[in-house]
Amino acid sequence: MIGIATLLAYALLAIGGFCAVVGAIGLMRFPNYFVRLHAATVAVIGGSVIPLLGLAIYSLSIPAGWDERALYFSNALIIAALIVLTSPVGTHAMARAAHRAGVPVEPKVCDKLEEASR
Repeated sequence: MIGIATLLAYALLAIGGFCAVVGAIGLMRFPNYFVRLHAATVAVIGGSVIPLLGLAIYSLSIPAGWDERALYFSNALIIAALIVLTSPVGTHAMARAAHRAGVPVEPKVCDKLEEASR
């Protein structure tokens, strides 16, 4: 019989797969570089962190020793935390560099960086 933790882990894995597909579609469909960066961040955070949380929950229900389960659990959480910390920083650095390099923003609604650089 499948436990609640296993079902929750499967649900998080499915949500992560959905986020990865939505992010990939966004990379193909969005109009400019900056909006595509947003789609890539959704794919990274949703497509990797959420399944890692599901893996952490699932690791607590596997038939193994406590030390092995704790190792899988802690590794999944540490990797998820590192991705959550580094992905937005990298995306921000790429967006800032692209803006400074003059990558066009079309359609432009507002540009706070251009206003701040005046």
